[in-house]
Amino acid sequence: MKVYTRTGDDGTTGLLYGGRVGKDEVGPEAYGAVDEAVSALGLARAEIDPDSEFHEMLVQLQRELFVVGAELATAPENRGKLQPEVSLVTADMVTRLEPIIDDVAGRFEPPREFVLPGQNSVAAALDFARTVIRRAERVTVAATRVGWLGAESQVVPYLNRLADLVYTLSRWQEGDFRPSRKR
Repeated sequence: MKVYTRTGDDGTTGLLYGGRVGKDEVGPEAYGAVDEAVSALGLARAEIDPDSEFHEMLVQLQRELFVVGAELATAPENRGKLQPEVSLVTADMVTRLEPIIDDVAGRFEPPREFVLPGQNSVAAALDFARTVIRRAERVTVAATRVGWLGAESQVVPYLNRLADLVYTLSRWQEGDFRPSRKR
C-alpha cells in the first residue's frame, strides 16, 4: 500500500465509514487538532523514562485521543457505527480522568500566579500539548454547534478534562519551582 493516494489532491479527505468532505471543514479541522495533540503529548513522552508509570499514562492518553479522533472523523450519518471506547468517547472516559487529576494535584503546591511555560523540557512540552488540546476543544465546540457532533457527544467534556489533566501534569513536572520575587 502506498502512502499517497492522490484522492486528497482535490482538497477533500475521506472519513471513517465512508464519505468525503473538504479538508477545511469543521470535522477535519477538529480531528486534525486532535492529531496534533497526540504528537504534542509524544514530545513530552519522548523526554521521560520509558519504564515509568508517567510514560504509560501518556501512552494511554495518546491512545484515548485516537478514540476522540475517530469520533470526529465520522460523518453524522455514520455515528451509529461507532463503538464505545474504540471509536466513540464515553462518559466513563471523561470521569476516569478526574481521580488522576486529583491524585497528581495532591503531589505539589499549586501555583498562585500565572505560569510561564518552560521550567523544563517535559513541563514545556506538556504546556504545548495543553494549548493544542484547548484548540481542539474550541474547534470541537464549533463542530458540535453546526451538527457535526450530536449534543450527547462526550468529546468536548473529554477534551476539557484532558486539558485540565495535562495542565496538572505540567505543574507536577516542574517540581518545587517557586517563581522568583519581582525585582
